[in-house]
Amino acid sequence: MKIMIVTDAWEPQVNGVVRTLKNTTRELTALGHRVELVTPLEFRTVPCPTYPEIRLSLLPRRRLHTRISEFSPDALHIATEGPLGLAARAYAVRHGLPFTTAYHTRFPEYVQARFGIPVTATYRFLRWFHGASLAVMAPTPVVKADLEHHGFKNVVLWTRGVDLEIFHPMDSKVLNTARPIFLYVGRVAVEKNVEAFLKLDLPGSKWVAGEGPALAELKSRYPEVNYLGVLSQAELAKVYACADVFVFPSRTDTFGLVLLEALACGTPVAAYPVTGPIDVLADGGAGAMHEDLREACLDALKIDRAHARAWAERFSWRAASEQFAAHLKPRSNAAIPEENAAA
Repeated sequence: MKIMIVTDAWEPQVNGVVRTLKNTTRELTALGHRVELVTPLEFRTVPCPTYPEIRLSLLPRRRLHTRISEFSPDALHIATEGPLGLAARAYAVRHGLPFTTAYHTRFPEYVQARFGIPVTATYRFLRWFHGASLAVMAPTPVVKADLEHHGFKNVVLWTRGVDLEIFHPMDSKVLNTARPIFLYVGRVAVEKNVEAFLKLDLPGSKWVAGEGPALAELKSRYPEVNYLGVLSQAELAKVYACADVFVFPSRTDTFGLVLLEALACGTPVAAYPVTGPIDVLADGGAGAMHEDLREACLDALKIDRAHARAWAERFSWRAASEQFAAHLKPRSNAAIPEENAAA
């Protein structure tokens, strides 16, 4: 099957969406599919307001429409709701090309946190955007139910995986500070709630790996914390393996690939009992969830690292990619839903 994936999220961004699409593309190719990606690297871009690391494609419609027409995909998947996603949607609706979409992040909550726009307004836009999709792929049952509660139709599950060869337990000493070591990995932005971790009174030391718009302010407010920039996956695996607890303070993530990466390295997780951690950790005993994040951190210290690794082994990118492809196949010749289909 010829599959085209259109995404506004791509390198040099380092996030769960990019990693998901890279791993999915690799696995789909291994399964015998021909996959073509359309990313902002092919277009003129401008920085996203308040988040310059994200580049938004500038007037991409004509070139994108040509790319879709020339490739003539059997299945079109629109991964994001940005300029490229909007242009791909417009082409698909105009030409009667069936397509699927994905819900990767809690966009309404992020927009409210950054700009104060009510979540109801953003959900209205998202219902329109995804309304013409044959399948809206959500990463967890909780997110699926949440979208359906907000009026979304045709929501299906597309779970996530972890590269167990890159992320694995190892003898690592890259973090040479007082034990126990508590680690956060991810974007350093207001919606990630990183400060909830940094302000905790914990024994040992704290580390933050990643970059983002809130980094400079947090560095000035919490100079005792150790900060790392963006790391390669191999470097990141060593950091995970060296930490005693991985702390995930976000309350808005739909999944959280970093949870699986940490667990695969044998590092237990501390998190709030919210969407993302609940779906990844479930009742597996590989992490500690509590509304008191400090208590979760201290409880996670008691978890066997071998058990954390064993839990991560339940997730594979091959299974996740087969699930993705299955949502494409039965709908490859279907008509686009009439409701909300107008571009």
